[in-house]
Amino acid sequence: MRLRDFARLIRANNATFCAFPITKQMIQHNKILDSDLRNKIKNAEICFGGNRKLKIYGTLKCASGKRMKHENRVFFLSEDEAKKNGFRPCGHCMKTEYQNWKNGLI
Repeated sequence: MRLRDFARLIRANNATFCAFPITKQMIQHNKILDSDLRNKIKNAEICFGGNRKLKIYGTLKCASGKRMKHENRVFFLSEDEAKKNGFRPCGHCMKTEYQNWKNGLI
């Protein structure tokens, strides 16, 4: 899937809200088919994306996240799942959560 198609899919589905319980592990972008990825975003099974090497997670609409390398991108169902995997919030798209993390409130 090309990056602009991925971004268009996210905008079309407003994929920032997720109401499902935590049941899955992080999904690596290079280990999922494009069609499966699209379906998971449409069904709100993927709500957050992250950088595997930098251990940073954020919303699927984040401009910083859209620029990351395909092989470093991972997906999460929830913020709790990302935190359990040792990821920190993004400073661009999740400013409040990032400040709380930075100040040691999380």
